[in-house]
Amino acid sequence: MQSTVQPPGDLEAVDSRAVCELRATLNGALRGKSAVVEHVLACLLAGGHLLLEDLPGLGKTTLAKALARAVGGRFARVQCTPDLLPGDVTGFSVFNQKTREFDFLPGPVFADVLLADEVNRATPRTQSALLEAMAERQATIDNVRHELSPSFFVIATQNPVEHQGTYPLPEAQLDRFAMKLSIGYPGRDDEMDMLADASGITRNGRVDNTALTPEKLHALQQAVASVVVGPAVRAYLVDLGRATRTHARVTLGLSPRGLLTWQRVAQARAFLAGRPFATPDDVQEIAGPVLSVRLGLDAESASTTLSEILAAVAVPV
Repeated sequence: MQSTVQPPGDLEAVDSRAVCELRATLNGALRGKSAVVEHVLACLLAGGHLLLEDLPGLGKTTLAKALARAVGGRFARVQCTPDLLPGDVTGFSVFNQKTREFDFLPGPVFADVLLADEVNRATPRTQSALLEAMAERQATIDNVRHELSPSFFVIATQNPVEHQGTYPLPEAQLDRFAMKLSIGYPGRDDEMDMLADASGITRNGRVDNTALTPEKLHALQQAVASVVVGPAVRAYLVDLGRATRTHARVTLGLSPRGLLTWQRVAQARAFLAGRPFATPDDVQEIAGPVLSVRLGLDAESASTTLSEILAAVAVPV
């Protein structure tokens, strides 16, 4: 999907080329994964957070760093381990001997893009420290509330094959993520280009410029909210949500918060396609990434269950 973005409504002054540059930057950093990049952009513009479940070495850190550079924001990384403390994530206060007062030292959450590597290796107490930051874009330390970046974006990763010594994310925290994605292995030609880049032969496709500023990103996120979702599409979303609650293989149906997230990501997809309105196709396109993070489905049954849920509800004309 390479269409020029036309911001809807009263935000036409926002430079649509910036989104195209952002897309080019991420496609240059993550070769051959244009579909994944579109989902990442939709998640970012919807103001959500992203869970990446994939094997090591497939580009998760590269993607996060490229995204932070492209939006002109601060990048922070937390390597989640069992000995990580909540204060290591949110920050803490230290006593200043000179001023005889406590000084606040901000933690990694005070970045624009935060990569939480192997988040399921942190203890539940530390995992919950991310909860307020992700949901409210604020952190409370020593009863003092500290505002985070309005466009604060978390990319958390999980290794799907190593579960020893891990703490599965609780449903309440999973529901804070807008989408779950898997990058997967690149194609042969893309790996050839990657090796050529590493050997200094060529740099084709790599984009190093800053496409946005955090302020412009926040404006684009606000523009997404102005994408029209008509009554028929809203009814379609509601019926799909209700279908998840009655499906035999789904133990925990879609919550109202999950339904709101699904609508917001559908608006972001329409925005990326250059349309001022969302369609049933937008809803269907991002159904997998949105539902897979919150319905508690295993990898084997997820695809079949999703197809059955979509088939159970008539698509509005």
